[in-house]
Amino acid sequence: MAKTTAKPAAAPKAASKASAVKSASNGQAAPSVQPILNQQFNAPTPLQKYGTVSQRLPIGLDEKTRQQSVTNLNQLLADTITLRDLYKKHHWQVVGPTFYQLHLLYDKHYEEQSALVDTIAERIQILGGVAVAMAHDVAELTSIPRPPKDREEAPVQVGRLLEAHQIILKNCHDFAKQADESGDDGTNDLAVSDVMRLNEMQVWFVSEHVVDTPLARAE
Repeated sequence: MAKTTAKPAAAPKAASKASAVKSASNGQAAPSVQPILNQQFNAPTPLQKYGTVSQRLPIGLDEKTRQQSVTNLNQLLADTITLRDLYKKHHWQVVGPTFYQLHLLYDKHYEEQSALVDTIAERIQILGGVAVAMAHDVAELTSIPRPPKDREEAPVQVGRLLEAHQIILKNCHDFAKQADESGDDGTNDLAVSDVMRLNEMQVWFVSEHVVDTPLARAE
């Protein structure tokens, strides 16, 4: 009985070897699982240069219109990334009687701005452009002043945030008007419905924290 049960077990191995030989005889090499490393050192020409638009997506807009929208949107993107990171900086460093409220509010606004970053970047790609992404490139492009590395008082943090919001909103009004005049309804809608409305709402929530009212006693 032992010999009878051993023979069927050996048969699949033989069949497997036969298949491997047959595969090799057909000239089919086994796939390699070795990663191809360091390809960036011999990179070919970039797929697309920053600052250009491609013709990949037929969305009914001419190249000139798309180029203008991509340029404007990259400015909004750089400023939005900067504002997002400014919220995270203040979230970590806030101190004072309103620590708890501002700590939570800053983080909430950070998350909302993060979602907006994706929305703007995706619109740039839809238009055939290249979205700005890396921190050093964003720092070169943004129009929002660079804050110090220091920890600052909450009212100063609020002042910096409101200044950044205002810069974005002023640009947003101009960019929305340009998109409307050029017929780029998608970019106009994004500028108004997404960027403008979110920033206006956040301005309201943040600015109320520097209204001069008593903390504990009515006057």
